[in-house]
Amino acid sequence: MAGFLEGLNPIWQGLQQAFSLLISLDPQILRITALSLIITMCAVLIGSLISIPLGSLIAYGKFRGRKVVIWLIQTLYAIPTVVIGLLVFLFIRKTGPFGSLDLLFTPQGMIIGQTILVLPIITGLTISALVAVDLTIRDTITSLGATRFQFLISALKEARFAILAAIALAFGRAISEVGAAIIIGGNIASPGNFWTSTRTLTTAITLETGKGDIALSIALGIILLLIALVVNVIISIVQNR
Repeated sequence: MAGFLEGLNPIWQGLQQAFSLLISLDPQILRITALSLIITMCAVLIGSLISIPLGSLIAYGKFRGRKVVIWLIQTLYAIPTVVIGLLVFLFIRKTGPFGSLDLLFTPQGMIIGQTILVLPIITGLTISALVAVDLTIRDTITSLGATRFQFLISALKEARFAILAAIALAFGRAISEVGAAIIIGGNIASPGNFWTSTRTLTTAITLETGKGDIALSIALGIILLLIALVVNVIISIVQNR
C-alpha cells in the first residue's frame, strides 16, 4: 500500500504543475495548441469542400462499381495514420514527385496528411446521411421539377445535421492522430517563427513523456481531452437536432 501511494506522488505533483502551466497560460502550450487547431481546421475545411460534393455524387449516382466504391471508402475509415504519413512523405520528400514544393516538415505538409485522413470519413458519412434522407422527401423534390443540382442542394439541407456530425467526427479524428504528424511534420519546435513549427499536441505529448517532463505532458493531454469533449458535445447536440 505504501509503495502504491508513493507511486501516486509523482502523478499528483505532475497534475499540480500541469494546472499551474494551464492557469498561467504558458506560451509554449498556447503555441502548440494554436498550431494543432489551425492545422486540423484547415484540413477539415479542405476535406469537407472535397468530400461533401463527392459524397453527394456517389450517393445519388448510377454507375458501375458504385457499391465497390462505397465499400472502399468505408474500409479507409480505419486506415492507419502512419500509412498516410508514409505515403505523403514519399511524395513530398526532396527526391519525391513534389519535392520541389518544400512541404516536408512544414505545417502545410501536415495539413495535406490530415486532409487525406478525413476525406474517407466525411465522404462515407455524407453518403450514409444522404441515402438516409426519406424517400418521400426525395420524390417530392423531384416531382416539383427540381434540376439535379437543386435536388442535391435540397437533399444536403435535409441531411445537414448528420453531415455536420460527420465533420465534427473527422475533426476529432484528425486532431488526435500522431503517426502522420510525426512522419510528415518531424515534431519541430520553432519558438521564433510560429509558421515553421510542426509540434502539435499529440507529437508534443509523445516527446515530453519520453523526456520525462510529465507536467507538460499532462497539461497538453488535458487540453486534448477538453477539445475531444467539446467535439463530442457538438456531435451529440447535432445528432439530437
